[in-house]
Amino acid sequence: MKFFGITLLLFLPLCLAAQQPMSPEEQEKQFREAIEAQIEDYTDLLDLEYWQVFYVDSIMSHDYTAMRDEIKSLSDAKVGNSDAYVRVQDKWMEQMFQSFKKVFTEDQWNKYLKSGAQRDKKNRDKREAKRMQ
Repeated sequence: MKFFGITLLLFLPLCLAAQQPMSPEEQEKQFREAIEAQIEDYTDLLDLEYWQVFYVDSIMSHDYTAMRDEIKSLSDAKVGNSDAYVRVQDKWMEQMFQSFKKVFTEDQWNKYLKSGAQRDKKNRDKREAKRMQ
């Protein structure tokens, strides 16, 4: 659920844009701050090495940006089906999950899974199985 909360924070500027005009610079700043806060949490929780922080930052920056762009394109196309948005989110969260697995040590990976990532993975897998039926 932690990822879902972070994802909501990342897309908050898109939702608020309809209510209050935000400059693209402000949106990007808020987006970057949310990513940096998550990286700090992982650094503290998992005791990441400096090179791991670099990889986690790169992975999250790329994947969250790609997810944001894909969701924005759905929004611009006025897609009303919430399943489409969830599918995009699941796709990119799974991509990050698999990428983190390559960066973390076994102990770090176990801590990461216990921090909620395992529950999130199970939920993604359940949604995917439901889609396939």
